[in-house]
Amino acid sequence: MKVLKLSAQGLPQSWISLEQAVLHYAAEEVRWEMGHEVAVFHGGHNAITGKQSVITVSSIIGTKGVPNINPFELRPGLTNAKLFARDRNICAYCGDWFAEADLTREHIIPFAQKGIDTWMNVVTACKPCNHRKSHRTPEQANMPLLYTPYVPSLWEDFILRNRRILVDQMAFLMAHVPKSSRLAA
Repeated sequence: MKVLKLSAQGLPQSWISLEQAVLHYAAEEVRWEMGHEVAVFHGGHNAITGKQSVITVSSIIGTKGVPNINPFELRPGLTNAKLFARDRNICAYCGDWFAEADLTREHIIPFAQKGIDTWMNVVTACKPCNHRKSHRTPEQANMPLLYTPYVPSLWEDFILRNRRILVDQMAFLMAHVPKSSRLAA
């Protein structure tokens, strides 16, 4: 299970482990929290009061400090897992749904024609369609795209990079996803 770590302003920073979240709580770096309680950690007993320390971790935490990067200028890393999730495991050419093992990263403009490996030049394709298209463009292969590629937003990227998102975390992230996103459909 991961905790969604946000900046104090509410922008996604990273998915962190429960242990990393506890460190933020212990260092008093958690400015606010939301979502459900996901874990309770019991520490030692105070020698004077006899009280045991307890840290309750929420599924979403906002931490102190301002990130020194503009999150809207970030380009999410391209991986097959995130690409297939963006495209919902649907082949861009035949429109059928496939398991990840039967999918490939398909370059719209192939490397052989000076295509590059970017979000805007790749789609999900089944192995038979990828093989049939070969080193041609969709137009050259007479295989029109059924959907267009896009670069995921910061919010979409956080959804795409974690397979086990809690309901309250998903609700928070989805509230910020563009209405045009395939993830919102």
